[in-house]
Amino acid sequence: MNGKAVGLILVFSALMTGAAVWYLQVYGYYDPIPASAPGAEVRLTSLVTGQPEKILAAGFQGIDADSSPLRFRACFTTPLGLAVATESFKVYDAATPLNAPGWFDCFNAARIGGDLEAGTAVAFLSVADITPGIDRVVAIYPDGRAYAWHQLNETAEK
Repeated sequence: MNGKAVGLILVFSALMTGAAVWYLQVYGYYDPIPASAPGAEVRLTSLVTGQPEKILAAGFQGIDADSSPLRFRACFTTPLGLAVATESFKVYDAATPLNAPGWFDCFNAARIGGDLEAGTAVAFLSVADITPGIDRVVAIYPDGRAYAWHQLNETAEK
């Protein structure tokens, strides 16, 4: 074989590997979560009992992946008002939404994070340590839009 053929094989192999890695990171590991799935149940941690309690949710769209517990994202609406929610459920002060794949367009981490900082949305603890070191967080807007994600908690850094 001459050098050009070897070079073409190497370049082609590198391009195919890059394409495969990109596809797997953006699409391959994610699975949609049906609204009837056990993981699709939306819960918030009660101030009274300290236990997660199911809340009403409609229009649930969710994704998750077995490759990482941080890949969970969900979008839905809830009739639960912010006044009732803040009086009944635990507010999550350190909420930082993580980016979702571009094709999951109902979830915009930058917008949600900005709205949390501006106070136009409030984050609540859904389930503490849903996986060791990882909390499920739900952000709720005054109009009923809501978003959920997993994020590292303080025990994950230890």
